[in-house]
Amino acid sequence: QVQPVESGGGLVQVGGSLRLSCAPNGRSDSPYAMGWFRQAPGKGREFVAAISRFGHMTDYADSVKGRFTISRDNAKNTTYLQMNGLKAEDTAVYYCAAASRSGVPRSPDSYDNWGQGTQVTVSS
Repeated sequence: QVQPVESGGGLVQVGGSLRLSCAPNGRSDSPYAMGWFRQAPGKGREFVAAISRFGHMTDYADSVKGRFTISRDNAKNTTYLQMNGLKAEDTAVYYCAAASRSGVPRSPDSYDNWGQGTQVTVSS
């Protein structure tokens, strides 16, 4: 397996936007689901969004639904997380991960290949 690498994090003001990228998708074969998670200081790792193998299914945490969009381009072996309407509480390290199963799993236990993370800081 090749470890995914996240990019696109940074500092943005409240209400701003960022697009995170994750490449490669972390498996030598076509990966199953891809997911984004985040971890804020002093908190556990939290599910953000997931997308199925060919993008037909997506799932979002309630806290980001309507603001974030997950997508993938299998030809480029890349997964994206478009984040709009950012809030201070979105500040966290964001991780992408490749799943070992199909569908759109929310549990971190369903993912077996994780990136190192990228910092997103939203300032008020």
